[in-house]
Amino acid sequence: MMQFNNYEDIVQMTPLWKGDRFPDGRPRVADSVLARLRSMSIEEVWRLAWMKLNNYQFQGDFKCTHSTMKPTVGRAVTATFVPIREDLEIAMMRQAKSQGMKGMYNQWVVDSLVEDDVFVADLFDKTEYGTLVGGNLATVIRQKTKRGGAVVWGSIRDVQQIRDIDDINIFYRGFHPSPIRDICLTGFNSPCRIGHATCLPGDVVYACECGVCFIPPHMAEEVAEDAEKVHIRDIFGFQRIHEGKYSATAIDEFPWKIEIFEDFMNWLKTDERAAPYRHLTWEKERQLIIDRRDLEHERYNLDSCRKDLCDV
Repeated sequence: MMQFNNYEDIVQMTPLWKGDRFPDGRPRVADSVLARLRSMSIEEVWRLAWMKLNNYQFQGDFKCTHSTMKPTVGRAVTATFVPIREDLEIAMMRQAKSQGMKGMYNQWVVDSLVEDDVFVADLFDKTEYGTLVGGNLATVIRQKTKRGGAVVWGSIRDVQQIRDIDDINIFYRGFHPSPIRDICLTGFNSPCRIGHATCLPGDVVYACECGVCFIPPHMAEEVAEDAEKVHIRDIFGFQRIHEGKYSATAIDEFPWKIEIFEDFMNWLKTDERAAPYRHLTWEKERQLIIDRRDLEHERYNLDSCRKDLCDV
């Protein structure tokens, strides 16, 4: 039987997550991982998921209520809506009533939010009468999530009111002054499509002016570590390019030459900007550089042998 926000369904669709879960079954990525991701750029966060999972984790073309480069990072609570049909509406409302849900569809989902959640909703890019969030609901989202927000593949209203609310950001497609109507909720904490991206309940949401990225929870810590490594390498690289010590080509190439890597490792120990990243380990990168150097030596020796044979 179909149910909204069903624990067993959520566990079944997130089998790669082995950590703690919320009472509703959503993966509970650690607060410390969310904090690390808040200091990263979207390119740094997007990189690893793209390399491993292809590009169905990112979607751009959003407006946001609070223009800032500070990202909104939290755990997804998802909702999927479709255009209304009377027979479907009767079935969905009957199911909601059997689960003790009251009020409007969007209120059911918002009532479930907890700290560091992000409300992610597919409203099929509806503008007029597709205003999922207004001033009242935004106030509730801020009160429940503390620093969260919402990602709406649809529209919102009361933008001026929402802009007066601190510590929240709503990412949306359009604006309309109309109330919400003519929609039907078909999924609550179920797979949700946001443009070209797929979001599952418990995904880590990274949203900024540039777009929105959904990080599978089982990858979140790995993504945070990879993003931090890219971030601190860039700080070092920009400095050395500015100093004229290395070319942009040498810095862009990774793995680096061994002499650049050793310079980087010494810089990590002394530069104040590197202090927050000294917990990172670099053994794999060092081994990759050594393996590459050895391979280049083998190729050089092979080329030399071939040249000698040709000269005979």
